[in-house]
Amino acid sequence: MNKTTFSAAALAIAQAFPAFAQQADEPAMTEVVVTAVRGTAETASVAGFSERPLLLTPTSVSVITREQMQALNIRSTTDAARYDASISDAYNAVGYAEQFSIRGFKLDNANSYRKDGLAISADTQIPLENKESIEVLKGLAGITAGVAAPGGVVNYVTKRPTSTTLRSVLFEVSERGTLLGTVDLGGRFDDRRFGYRINVAGERLRSWVDGADGRRSFVSGAFDWQISPQALLQVDADYQKKSQVSAPGFQLINGVSLPVVDADTLLNDQPWSYPVATESMNFGARFLYQLAPDWKFEVKANRHVFKRDDYTAFPYGCGAELLWPGFCGNGDYDVYDYRSLDEQKKPLTAQAMLQGRFATGTVTHDLSTGFAFYGNKESWGDDVYEWAGTSNIYRPVVVPPRSDLETGPASVRRKDNERALFVQDIVGITSELTLHAGARYVKLKRDELGVAPSSANFWLPNVALVYSPRSNVALYATYARGLQHGGIAPLGTINEDRALAPSKSKQVEIGAKAELNGISYTAALFQIEKGLEYTDAANTFVRNGQAEHRGFEFSAQGKATRELTIGASLAALSTQQGGTGQSFYDGKRVTNVPAIRSTVFAEYALSPAFKVNGDWQFAGKKAFDEENTVFVPKYHLVNFGTSYVTRVNGMPLVVRAQVRNALDKFYWRDVTPDLGGYLMPGLGRTFRVSAQLNF
Repeated sequence: MNKTTFSAAALAIAQAFPAFAQQADEPAMTEVVVTAVRGTAETASVAGFSERPLLLTPTSVSVITREQMQALNIRSTTDAARYDASISDAYNAVGYAEQFSIRGFKLDNANSYRKDGLAISADTQIPLENKESIEVLKGLAGITAGVAAPGGVVNYVTKRPTSTTLRSVLFEVSERGTLLGTVDLGGRFDDRRFGYRINVAGERLRSWVDGADGRRSFVSGAFDWQISPQALLQVDADYQKKSQVSAPGFQLINGVSLPVVDADTLLNDQPWSYPVATESMNFGARFLYQLAPDWKFEVKANRHVFKRDDYTAFPYGCGAELLWPGFCGNGDYDVYDYRSLDEQKKPLTAQAMLQGRFATGTVTHDLSTGFAFYGNKESWGDDVYEWAGTSNIYRPVVVPPRSDLETGPASVRRKDNERALFVQDIVGITSELTLHAGARYVKLKRDELGVAPSSANFWLPNVALVYSPRSNVALYATYARGLQHGGIAPLGTINEDRALAPSKSKQVEIGAKAELNGISYTAALFQIEKGLEYTDAANTFVRNGQAEHRGFEFSAQGKATRELTIGASLAALSTQQGGTGQSFYDGKRVTNVPAIRSTVFAEYALSPAFKVNGDWQFAGKKAFDEENTVFVPKYHLVNFGTSYVTRVNGMPLVVRAQVRNALDKFYWRDVTPDLGGYLMPGLGRTFRVSAQLNF
């Protein structure tokens, strides 16, 4: 293990214990024991501009809280996604970026992932050590987010300073020997107007894919200043450095059949294949001023910086049998030396908003209006992507790298600028009926090297009705328009790396929400339409025709009894593609999207200190190719876990254990169409044990 991996964590722990000793005379911190692992969040910032309860918002939102992340050993968004049936993997390669689809639409790494509501790049694993919750808005987010994929938005809420002293350390062992250490420190300074939250993590990565190893380090700080009773200033910063060998997927044997392989097989196992190295940084600030009891003003901003050096011994095709894509019948595949160095993205996002409540006669208004800005610069250089030799999925062969080639210097290749004005009014027509009406006006500009600058303006209306016949029941209907940047032409196409023009999408959704006997229920029917993007017969990436996704979602979670906590999530999705004039698209199902996904969770408290839990996941078959000639089979997964609370020297200690894929079932979790189409196996049976000490 690298000696510096845990140096920051060790320093923070060493500093934390003296702080604990100095405060020994203070009242002991109340022990917190999680009793409702699947308890629901009452609000979510991603649900809209107002702070209305989720029950009364006309949107489909799921939230995983910090307590749930701790109790369920959630260390990544991939871990969290398995509890929401509407979220699927979408080229989510081990050691690379975590990428997902919602409602069958792949999220945009540049716009669909947010930190405290502001866009960040998601081209590497998003650290969770400094996150209070993960919020997922399912469906169009045009009025609140502007440019975003039609599937939805994932928002990461940053941890903030605590009102009481917090000291927590965690150590975890998992997979093939992955080691994780974290420190969480929070509280107020002597001048209690000032608060702090410090998070540090160090990780030695030993992936379940044999050889996809690496290391990760992370540090963050968040600080509050209560300038006056009306004014609050919050600032935060974080830095993550990660280096890990990536695990590319498999292609079809002879271009027609699924390979038979071990799930932990690494095709990127060449002596010259370095780890993918990434660095990411955030600098955020928020100022809130209470103008009057019912009026407030907020301004916030975030600068995100992302850097990556990408190395891969990339498996693609079988030249001996003229298959591109596809592996040879005997398991041979072509190995390409791929190198792309000094890739950079630097998005800057800001928003100013005025909110207030007032009445006109018997009608109430909850008004939000403001201005938003997004700017991003993307830099990269000419990459190396050249054939290096041939290996075999069953009998790996060492091939020489293309040492005669070098990557080109990085320069700014693309600039995006987005400016928007928005307004929304939540009108209380009666005590049972509210109207949500608003719009966002967006001005987009894109400068791309070698292409004339482009600009366009868009109106994104949003209107919804919410009817609450009882205080614990709400029915809603919503119409929304969304906006997304055009896709970027993939490697090997004629217009490679070029982006298509922006396009609009639309959504109609009706739903119901209820809180009954301690359990929260949500159900939604929706239809989303957007332009279809694909590589045509002339090997050009185009937008033509339409993708239409219709679906039904259901979830239930809460405490069925004092001892039993339950959760369930179901997503049924029908995808239609048409209007392209090409038979291999029209009428076919979207690739990598199952018609049915579900997950069921339960936790039972055998005693106040000892709990057991388990979950069952199901995913229906998925189409691998656009012509729907190959499908990967459906699969079932079973996971188990347990937790035990005790005390060490008077300090609460929580020990947790978990076994994933308990039956050790082989399955294809991701069948992305990207880069010619790849199959990625799911993890085999793995174990995870952690100990968390609060003091």
